[in-house]
Amino acid sequence: MPSTIIGTAAPGSPAVGRRGRHRLRGRPGRIGAALVAAVVGLGTALVVAPPASAQDDYRRGPDPTLESVAAPSGTFATEEVDVEPGHGFNGGTIYHPTDTSLGTWGAVAVVPGYTAKWEDEGAWMGHWIASFGFVVIGIDTNSPQDWDDARGEQLLAALDYLTQESPVADRVDPGRLGVMGHSMGGGGAVNAATKRPDLQAAVPFAPASFSQDLSGVQVPTLVMGAEDDGVITPGDLDRLYASLPAETPGAYVQLAGGGHGFPTYGNTDVTRLTIPWLKIFIDNDTRYTRFLCPEMADPTGISRYENTCPYDPLA
Repeated sequence: MPSTIIGTAAPGSPAVGRRGRHRLRGRPGRIGAALVAAVVGLGTALVVAPPASAQDDYRRGPDPTLESVAAPSGTFATEEVDVEPGHGFNGGTIYHPTDTSLGTWGAVAVVPGYTAKWEDEGAWMGHWIASFGFVVIGIDTNSPQDWDDARGEQLLAALDYLTQESPVADRVDPGRLGVMGHSMGGGGAVNAATKRPDLQAAVPFAPASFSQDLSGVQVPTLVMGAEDDGVITPGDLDRLYASLPAETPGAYVQLAGGGHGFPTYGNTDVTRLTIPWLKIFIDNDTRYTRFLCPEMADPTGISRYENTCPYDPLA
């Protein structure tokens, strides 16, 4: 664990939809009953029984266990690609699975906290999350002092670059994207989720969300903080999480320790909760719901947990 805390907040600052059913109406008239039955049966098979569910299509990796989600890596080998400054943000690094046999992957953009650089604060999680079957782009901001709204805009610019221009664009599913960030970057994740409601997941860590709350967020959002955080306090996050609309899937995790810098090092308490959230809402993978619903499967190191279970990623 590092002895210094990086990325503190600025001081003094305030779906895959359900498939519809078609019903055939009217009397058979002179058409034989057998023919009508055959036509209706064929129509029902075509409309109601797709060849494979979206949930199955997006599953990646073996059946998860408590041990696997807390492991230092998943089952996929990964590589990284440097990103030069430009494209609406100040460069960064892409981490991606090397496997090309399973189709496209969901992706997440991550931004560090106030004054922090990605390589110092967030890079530890790049390969870790990618090894569970995601493409990750960790970015630096155009200015180290960028506020939460600017960081939100840069997260969205990073996702656009990732899906449209990057060397791995053909490996990313543009319909399955999420955002993450720490401190002022967590506020950026809130901002990005507010601006782009078709995102699949948001995970703000100790978010310094000074410019907005969660009242406009429709994106499934996991808020994480620490009981001993003196920068973004439990009271700050209580008020923030309370603003999440009742119809938006959400969860609030308070770690028993770690201070404001809990997401800045190889923290299993962060990844064993973040991985299920991304799997449920980006991959529609209900194998992971049991880790969070109806209660946390492993409450070790957690002092408080609120949720809006049950989670139905296909709703």
